[in-house]
Amino acid sequence: MNELVCLDLPLGDRFVAELRRAWDAGDAVFPLDQRLPPAAQQQLVESIAPTRIVDARGSSAHAGRPVETGDALVVATSGSTGQPKAAVLTHGAVRASAFAVHERLGVGPGDTWFACLPPAHVGGLSVVTRSIVTGTRLVTAASFSPEAYASAARDGATLVSLVPTALLRVDPGLYRVIVLGGSRPPSPRPSNCIATYGMTETGSGVVYDGIPLVGVETRIVDGVIHLRCPMLMRGYRDGSSTIDNEGWLRTGDMGSLNDDGSVRVDGREGDLIITGGENVWPEPVEAAIDTHPAVVESCVAGVDDPEWGQAVHAFVVVRGDLTLEAVREHVKETLPAHCAPKHLHVVETIPRTALGKPMRGALAASVG
Repeated sequence: MNELVCLDLPLGDRFVAELRRAWDAGDAVFPLDQRLPPAAQQQLVESIAPTRIVDARGSSAHAGRPVETGDALVVATSGSTGQPKAAVLTHGAVRASAFAVHERLGVGPGDTWFACLPPAHVGGLSVVTRSIVTGTRLVTAASFSPEAYASAARDGATLVSLVPTALLRVDPGLYRVIVLGGSRPPSPRPSNCIATYGMTETGSGVVYDGIPLVGVETRIVDGVIHLRCPMLMRGYRDGSSTIDNEGWLRTGDMGSLNDDGSVRVDGREGDLIITGGENVWPEPVEAAIDTHPAVVESCVAGVDDPEWGQAVHAFVVVRGDLTLEAVREHVKETLPAHCAPKHLHVVETIPRTALGKPMRGALAASVG
């Protein structure tokens, strides 16, 4: 029987050692999110049904279901559109991802990865797995901090994966390459920072600065991005899949292909705001709002409106005073008038997932 081993451990040397041990035994690994409260952890464990749990106390059997031969990882999705699912990634998919990323980044014997993102998310876990698969030196920290980032650089780390909010707190020049994922990257950004596009189902990023990795095919169907590549999941843990019979994954992200084959990602299908018959994507509006001197950060979402169908709402963290009219005029300097927010909400923080994605749905739902 090929076991599914739940690693109920923080990122660190033991986490890496237990992952290696499971793989050496022919088993697969499910990393449990250490940030979840106990009740949510228990619910996730019961849903994914591992056969063994490894935690700080040791290893114990659990009444779960085995995995198929060749399965390497079971990773919970972000659950941004509902209950998280669990993508099953094979060893073949993990290897394909690791070598394609290293080919694109020109990784050599002198490079070292620094892993500091949550390993329960594929963006953090893939740093660990590609280091193991390729034999690349790895430095870990239980979580991101500017101090850990600088310390890893002094220890020889040259490559790191970060979320955009973390980039604002560090010296990017300490690393040869910084891979950014999870949410909209800053603009402009340092030349050594690469924006990636991918998801749990693709085993991490498969498009780097708009250009697909080697072996990654892209197409657009009804405005939705579809991907086909050796990095794709085998399917979900519950037996379902979003991969068709020809091997194409429907991502649920809207976008387009440029003449040079590069990919432009507009956003999730559910994020598109249709206001007065006009389409508004949140990220360009956020980018415009964020350039206002009184704005720390922003999030834009659509809220049902009896007159407009949906209205553009801006949720903004500010320094000083800011009015709706000031935001509207600022946005209209670079975007069409229909993109300007019709409502302004000053908030203390923008709620985000562990990988930095803004929780638009939660903010929209907060509008009573």
